[in-house]
Amino acid sequence: MPGVVIVVAVLADLYTPVASASLLAVAPVAAVTTLGPWAVTAVGLVAMAVHAVLADVEGTFGWQRGLANQIALAAVTALAVTLNRALRAQHTTTRHARHTAAVAQKAVLPTPPEHLGALHIAARYTPADQEALIGGDLYVVQRTPYGVRAMIGDVRGKGLDAVSAVSVDIGAFRFAADQTAELSALAQALDEALLREGLRRHGEEESEGFTTALLAEFSPDLGEVRIVNRGHPAPVLLNEDGRARALVPSREAPPLGMMSLGRWDAPVDVFAFPPGSTLVLLTDGCTEARNRDGVFYDPMRRLEYLWSRQRGSTGGVPTPGTLLDLLLHDVTRYTRGRVHDDQALLALHHRPGR
Repeated sequence: MPGVVIVVAVLADLYTPVASASLLAVAPVAAVTTLGPWAVTAVGLVAMAVHAVLADVEGTFGWQRGLANQIALAAVTALAVTLNRALRAQHTTTRHARHTAAVAQKAVLPTPPEHLGALHIAARYTPADQEALIGGDLYVVQRTPYGVRAMIGDVRGKGLDAVSAVSVDIGAFRFAADQTAELSALAQALDEALLREGLRRHGEEESEGFTTALLAEFSPDLGEVRIVNRGHPAPVLLNEDGRARALVPSREAPPLGMMSLGRWDAPVDVFAFPPGSTLVLLTDGCTEARNRDGVFYDPMRRLEYLWSRQRGSTGGVPTPGTLLDLLLHDVTRYTRGRVHDDQALLALHHRPGR
């Protein structure tokens, strides 16, 4: 870009009444965001040399159109170097902050293992605030004495309070999943953990802090999946032929963390999970995404379409990671990039022949 500016300035000076100094002053400024301080200085010196040559050729290199313009170009170059250094310092600070945030994200929301026996696992997280890296959605997959267990959830609120609640949810799950034999007891343990956390925080978090969550437990042979749904969007089950259905709970239950308002017994629903099936768990950032006309995104119908399209183009069954990437891209296309909530996705595929 600085080179283009200098060439345009020369042509304008030679073939139009426009003076080259004003255009040449743009060159070091154009280099501020792309080059280092020494390169910006070099661009400024080149601009000054070009101006001197043009003024000498035209015989106008006097005080008014010569030295004064040279001083102005030098001042602009010095300003450009100062801005460049400030931007580079800000970029370094931002890079360090994002690195710290990425480390915190891995600590709070670790990536699940890719394989647990015959279970092939993939997870994706897209925060509504791209600078935040992490928000109020969560997922976790863990091998326990009672089989592989998974959870996906969405905590109330935004910002640091939501991240803190995510940490509490995942920590409580990791401990209780190894200690409780029944899935309903696991949900109750999470309820109690959130209630204790709310009592410690007091105020609004005590009365209104909650987490919509879905707990899944796979039988040892992976032939069945047991699900407890606490106010969360229903997961989608894709069979080996790509046909999709929503695993709707037999009875509605409120989110976790609302024991102060009463106790509810959420049903444990059992569904077949044959080889070749893929269970997709998602949050409302996906199910409540809207297009320009305000129509909600339909993940069940779209997953079926995306699965069949990928199968038709590659001849193979899409992997869990590929399926989630296709889904996220499809949601972005559907909303034209206007995503207003975090999106957490978890796909668990029962590999045939294992």
